[in-house]
Amino acid sequence: MPDVPGSDDLVLLEALYWWGIPTLFRCPANPDPAACDIALVGVPHSSGNGSTERDQHLGPRAVRNVSAHYRRAHRHFGIVPWDHARINDLGDVPLPEAMDNEACVARISDYFARVAAAGTRTVSIGGDHAVTGAIVRGLAGDGSPLTGGGKVALLHLDAHTDTYENIPHWMGARDSAAHWAAYLVREGRVDGSHSIQIGMRGNPRTLAWHEQDDELGYRVIDIDEYRDMGLEAACALIRERTGDLPVYISFDLDCLDPSVAPAVSNLEVGEKGFDLHEATRLVRSVRGLNVIGGDVVCLMPTKDNPNNMTAMAAAHVAFEMISLIADRRAQAGD
Repeated sequence: MPDVPGSDDLVLLEALYWWGIPTLFRCPANPDPAACDIALVGVPHSSGNGSTERDQHLGPRAVRNVSAHYRRAHRHFGIVPWDHARINDLGDVPLPEAMDNEACVARISDYFARVAAAGTRTVSIGGDHAVTGAIVRGLAGDGSPLTGGGKVALLHLDAHTDTYENIPHWMGARDSAAHWAAYLVREGRVDGSHSIQIGMRGNPRTLAWHEQDDELGYRVIDIDEYRDMGLEAACALIRERTGDLPVYISFDLDCLDPSVAPAVSNLEVGEKGFDLHEATRLVRSVRGLNVIGGDVVCLMPTKDNPNNMTAMAAAHVAFEMISLIADRRAQAGD
């Protein structure tokens, strides 16, 4: 008969990321979205950003390997998220046409539409940034019970705007990592007038880089404006901007400084990015709001340090998103 650890042993063992079966945050593995309140999903997709090495599909596995380290109580919120919501790892979105971006985007959208139909909120690990467009297509807009058929406010942390619809495709990918933030507004799924893009930095390809965002209605806070206004003012502006709309958070790890997150797909090394404390505070700025989901994207595990520090940063950000959703449930008395 195998030796099964007792409850006293599990207190220690479940906090060891290298012990046991690696589900996200050591949550139960169950593919049924109706069986949980928060669905954790891997989106192993790499064909939406052909300008970098195509190993972003390894991101979900890398975060599963380290995320038990972050199965914790949330000290600042004063909750244990796992006690206030049923949280399961649904597994990975099946993507048999992995090298065909448009086929994958359609499958991802269909997958998340089924999750939304169950009324379940999501936290996802990508995958390149094309996955965000596909996810929000499934979660928001006509027929979605999560948004009442309406739009979401987007909180987008990134070094790049991903609104480059001035180019018809990105190296063959049309609904790509470079286009999603534009087409979600055009399709009526994101309300640009209630959305914020923050952290953009580095020298742009053209001096008109922000014109597309202005047309789409986004409020862009580049890294220079952020440094001038300060963290507290930025957090206040995020809350003011989102208003009472449902909120979706997309976190590209390249918003972090390369010293914090070296294993990302589009490094911007010329200007300092966010440290993890700043980025965490910006994510927490929507505490108490109706966060319907979030994603952490653009992790390249094959470029990570031996200690997996970028994967651990991704797990930390995902933990914050989980805690935002669980905290709202706790405040409402579950």
